[in-house]
Amino acid sequence: MAKKPLNVAESILEHLRDGTAKFELLSSPGPSISAPHVPASPFELAGRSGHLCFARIASSVYGFVSAVAFDRGRASPAAKKVEHYSVQKVAGDGRCMFRALVKGMAFNKGIALNPREEREDADELRMAVKEIICDSSEERHQYEEALVAITVDESLKRYCQRIGRRDFWGGESELLVISKLCKQPIIVYIPEHEHTRGGWGSRFIPIAEYGSEFRKGSRKGKQREVVKLLYSGRNHYDLLV
Repeated sequence: MAKKPLNVAESILEHLRDGTAKFELLSSPGPSISAPHVPASPFELAGRSGHLCFARIASSVYGFVSAVAFDRGRASPAAKKVEHYSVQKVAGDGRCMFRALVKGMAFNKGIALNPREEREDADELRMAVKEIICDSSEERHQYEEALVAITVDESLKRYCQRIGRRDFWGGESELLVISKLCKQPIIVYIPEHEHTRGGWGSRFIPIAEYGSEFRKGSRKGKQREVVKLLYSGRNHYDLLV
């Protein structure tokens, strides 16, 4: 019997599982450097010379803009395996990324935050990013990568107006700052699949890592615990444990 052909989404996941694809996280929409045009549909795969092709997965003004670059010669190590975790949901009130981060950092210390503590700590973390990027020109220049990611889409002035709001959506720029500020390794995952009738599966694919240099921790060699975030593709983050 002939093997059933994979649809595009299944094909992408298959490539991620076997290590022949990797996620490339962009700060704004744009074509692959090897692609002569922007894909016409969200899952268009454009074949290139030999091994490289390109697929746009999702886009968001305030969250990730993600693409899959298939390169059989340079597969991302993080995309070579599917990992199993359980999901701890967080409230989708605009603070979700910050909530997931403070919840994860507390969890790694054996601390359980109540809803009020989680909300307050999330707001404090957001304001810590604001103070660095918007209120201190000296500190700001220590986070050049985050600044580049921010100013691709909007002016720094506009960004600083938005991040002061409690419903500000966090994304890659803030992860770049927080991982360095808190010396906290962070890995972002996507779900391998979602059950058709509610609930999440337990299989997840890592797509991005921040602060990997802080994994070693102290001089004694104790590793810093990673905070694992689940990005749903709909501008929402939960925590994986």
